[in-house]
Formats: sequence, C-alpha cells, structure tokens
Amino acid sequence: MTIIGLDSSGIVASAAIVTDDVLVAEITMEYKKTHSETLVPMLDEIVKTSNTDLKDIDAIAIAAGPGSFTGLRIGSATAKGLAYALNKPIVSVPTTAGLAYNFFGSIDIICPIMDARRNQVYTGIYTFENDRLLTLYDQHPLDIEELTDKLNKEYQGKRVIFLGDGVSKYKDTINEKLELTHIFAPANLNKQHAASVAVLGGKLYSEGKTETAFDHAPVYLRLSQAERERKEKMEHGGT
Repeated sequence: MTIIGLDSSGIVASAAIVTDDVLVAEITMEYKKTHSETLVPMLDEIVKTSNTDLKDIDAIAIAAGPGSFTGLRIGSATAKGLAYALNKPIVSVPTTAGLAYNFFGSIDIICPIMDARRNQVYTGIYTFENDRLLTLYDQHPLDIEELTDKLNKEYQGKRVIFLGDGVSKYKDTINEKLELTHIFAPANLNKQHAASVAVLGGKLYSEGKTETAFDHAPVYLRLSQAERERKEKMEHGGT
C-alpha cells in the first residue's frame, strides 16, 4: 500500500510518500514562502527522486483541518487535483490527530495546540492504547484557559505532551495554569509531518474511510475572520 501524505494546515508545509511500513520520502519545510509556492514543488521532488509512479499509489491522505484557512484550501486543492487526475480516493485526516501521531505508542495524554488567535487554540486530546490512537476529546476551538481547566479536571495523575505551533505563544500560560505534569515536544516532533498524516491515513484507508475528490472539503471548525466580521456587521444592521 502506497499513500501520499500532504499537510499545509499550519505554518509548516510537508509532503511524504509511505509504502507499507517504509517512509520512502518526506520534505518538511517552515520557511518564508507561501504554501502555494512550496507544496506542489515538494511533492514533485519526492515523486521524482523516489521514482514513484503515481499510477501505483492507493490514496492521497490530506490534513483536512482545522488550521490556516489559506493553507487548508491549498492542501485541499492539491489533493483534489491529484485524486481527479489519478482516479484515486482521498483520506481526510484530522489535523490534530495527525499531529498526535508524531507520538505513536505514547501512554501520555497528547494535546496538540494550533494558534487560532483571540486567545484560542485548535486542539484535541489523544492517547494510544494497544498501538491504536484514541480520541479522548475531538478537535475543537477552545480558549487556552478552558483547555487547561479541562485537563486539570479530567486527567489528574496523567502527564500531558503539548505540541504544535500554539506552544510558543501559550507556553507561559500553560506553565502557569496547568497543574498536571507536562512537557513540550522538541523541535523534531513539534510540528506537522506529512509522514504521520500518511501513516494514519493508511490506517483509515484500510478501514474504508475514504472520499472522492468531488466530496472532499476542508474542515474549518469555525468561520474565517472575514466571514466573522461580515456576520457581526450584519447582526448590527450593516450591509
């Protein structure tokens, strides 16, 4: 089974090819370029250098959201274009679940946090049991203090691993508010990796959790800033 993994949901762009239990190729980059400039060239490079025949892949796994609205649209368009051209299915991988998969096999509580602005994060709460990812709290936008309160109340005696681009912004708040033992992921595990998306996508593919290019859409979880501002204006009698 060969899965292409793509992730442009956050500040990192990442593309990978996984065949069975082998990571054939991966490029992950956090640089001052837009995902529209990097994602497709990265994919082209790993396909070319690994001599992968795209006709032989089984599915395209994409970090489907939440995350950056622009990044999600770019990733979705790339996945849909590939799926249409190759007549292959898409596997939508929840962004925070893909992040949690960086810590495969951990018995700790895994808490990815992505900066959602306005003192909020996109987050989910996960752990592993018998090498299977368990979703303890499905991905959701939460105020950072709501998240620490929830962890304090529900996971006494557990250790929490935090990762994601929200760590740098909310690390001090977490240290101040969280009563549980906790650690922050190191640089090699802290951000999105398309290989994790591909591996988890392969699991979901084996369970039949696929969709067509036509049916696939990003998972935003909330309105964009422009949509929120327009809604607020309409509610106050604007046009």
